[in-house]
Amino acid sequence: QVQLVESGGGLVQAGGSLRLSCAASGNIFSINAMGWYRQAPGKQRELVAAIPSVGSTNYADSVKGRFTISRDSAKNTVYLQMNSLKPEDTAVYYCNADGTSTVVAGLLPFDAWGQGTLVTVSS
Repeated sequence: QVQLVESGGGLVQAGGSLRLSCAASGNIFSINAMGWYRQAPGKQRELVAAIPSVGSTNYADSVKGRFTISRDSAKNTVYLQMNSLKPEDTAVYYCNADGTSTVVAGLLPFDAWGQGTLVTVSS
């Protein structure tokens, strides 16, 4: 099993900054992409940013220039630096990772989600 644990959410005023962290643990053989999604009340979950093991990062248009995703592959950890926060950024932020895990029989793909961390931006 692979577990993702997020931290760093909270309440911040508009224009402020927060940094989210997500650490993956468990029987990890390799991780392909890691990313952050968010879900605001009454809305569908949407991709915020993603970072593959190799290649370019990907951002939602609404956060380009304000958010930065980064990754420490040695620690199986992904970060989301959020600057110039707006009230419309208020949501539960979820971490996601996909890759390969080790099991008794060999290797098995996984697609794991964290429990979510609430970000609230006040106006």
